[in-house]
Amino acid sequence: MISIRNEKTTDVAARETLLDLAYGPSRFAKPSEQIRRGRQAADGLSLVATENGRMIGTVRLWHVETGEGAKALLLGPLAVHPDYRCKGLGAQLMQRALRNARMRGHKAVLLVGDADYYARFGFSAGKTGRLTMPGDCPAHRLLALELAEGALDGAAGKIVASGKLMPSRARRLADAVGLQGKSLRPVSHAA
Repeated sequence: MISIRNEKTTDVAARETLLDLAYGPSRFAKPSEQIRRGRQAADGLSLVATENGRMIGTVRLWHVETGEGAKALLLGPLAVHPDYRCKGLGAQLMQRALRNARMRGHKAVLLVGDADYYARFGFSAGKTGRLTMPGDCPAHRLLALELAEGALDGAAGKIVASGKLMPSRARRLADAVGLQGKSLRPVSHAA
């Protein structure tokens, strides 16, 4: 039976393995990763899906703000194990994450992704035209969902992290499983 629950600190290694499988080493070069690096995910907004103790899905949200100070969450990465894709698990994770964000009083969620996929959850590029991500992010892939009407009215500028820095103990744990090193070093594709 598949269950969705809040992520625990003991899930870090399994989550990173799943993300490696889903995205490969290129995930460390993504614009969203530049914002997340060294930060904590928003409290209570990291979810995992498991089946028989095995992690098969993950989604996390992060505190960000725009150049003009509008606050939002940045969603991602959302990943599902290849054996469970096209079965609605990604949609379940997304719906639960958005519901939890609403319940916690957050006003808007941003993400970088495919507009056709995320439109079913209410995301669009309608309010992101004056926003930019670090690095090379095509404007049509920066999407937003307002959880409170007007939350992104007039939002403009570069999107930056505004959440807590990862505590030193967590950074040491990340170093122990090789996570920080991966995100800070270029990854070689040589065999």
